[in-house]
Amino acid sequence: MVEELAQADDAISACVDAAAWALPEHELIAALDAAHRLQQRLAAVTLTLIREVDGRGTARTQGASCTAVWLRERLRLTVPAARRLVDLATVLDTGNPGIRQALADGHLSLDQARVITDTAATVQATAGTQAADKAVSLLTDWASQFDPTHLRKLGTRILDHVAPDIADAAALDAEARRVTRDRHLTLSEQTDGRLRLTGTLDTETAALFRAAIDPLTAPSGPDDTRSPRQRRHDALADICRLTLRTTELPEHGGDPAQIVVTTSYDALTRQLSSGALDTGLSLTPEAVRRLACDATLLPAVLGGTGQILDVGRQRRLITGPLRRALVLRDHGCAFPGCDRPPRWCHAHHIHHWADGGPTSLSNAVLLCGHHHRHLHHSDWTVQLGSDGHPEFIPPAWLDPEQLPRRNHYHRRT
Repeated sequence: MVEELAQADDAISACVDAAAWALPEHELIAALDAAHRLQQRLAAVTLTLIREVDGRGTARTQGASCTAVWLRERLRLTVPAARRLVDLATVLDTGNPGIRQALADGHLSLDQARVITDTAATVQATAGTQAADKAVSLLTDWASQFDPTHLRKLGTRILDHVAPDIADAAALDAEARRVTRDRHLTLSEQTDGRLRLTGTLDTETAALFRAAIDPLTAPSGPDDTRSPRQRRHDALADICRLTLRTTELPEHGGDPAQIVVTTSYDALTRQLSSGALDTGLSLTPEAVRRLACDATLLPAVLGGTGQILDVGRQRRLITGPLRRALVLRDHGCAFPGCDRPPRWCHAHHIHHWADGGPTSLSNAVLLCGHHHRHLHHSDWTVQLGSDGHPEFIPPAWLDPEQLPRRNHYHRRT
């Protein structure tokens, strides 16, 4: 298969440099149709390969927590997009051979295939296998005429015919399953320190969110010049501040919900000045002062070379200061390819404590639960590099040269 795909890659490379501007209109349209069909057929090949990777457990063998996370690192996909591919590959492998063949023949797009598999599952659950097969056949034929949105509407009408008594309830159940499956919230860090929120809330969560945010989005007075979008942004900030003031948030990794601000020793002795969050993002002096008023702020004091001299202490776990120092250094799970934040992580002894390893910053690394277990039960090893940051040595079967690898997802200060 690798050789055949390489040949296809060569053929496509020749097309990339072709002069599309010189094509007559009918050839231009024909080329577009052909390219789209090849894209759909390649999608079928991709799903077959993803299904095999998932079935073999390749992702976990290579240190990832699941196939979707491994695909993100390998193919630079978002985790939701990768998860949708894994789910569709599983469905097409365990049933619905007609849908898989239609995709392989270039008659369906990935979105159309998802719609048809969703409809088939609903029809089968309510009217049996024979009716589901008929629905797949009809929708596959209609795919050449209708986009995914229209196909979904047609799927609902099919259910009206095969099971009219339960069509409405089945449609609601199917919609509820889709809503549950598709719910997500993505936090994308931008280069300037801002955070982009994207996602889809299920019906219940949407109602909760609106109930919490709506009272805070009203203009503060006649002189309030903020736009509605800006007021919603500020309302979300208010909700976060109110939540952090409660004592009901669970601890993550042994720490309560709190903000750590790093500043230099000289700035601290003069007055509260500019600083950085434990995520590595810089703060203006004004922002630091606001956080000092609004949140539990723990100062992490650095010397002139950036060495951690002291970490603010509270009467809680004895390892709290060391953990906060780890967060300042690692910013999250340090294992290569992992983007899990500090609150999801454990502190791991590089030289095991049971073997005499000290509990110190130079002998610790921050790892999420999955990679903590993986490091204990695999041939991966970890060490601190010359700059004091963690680097991981893969097993020889994965990388014969065993070149050290680092995590590039977390910002470094």
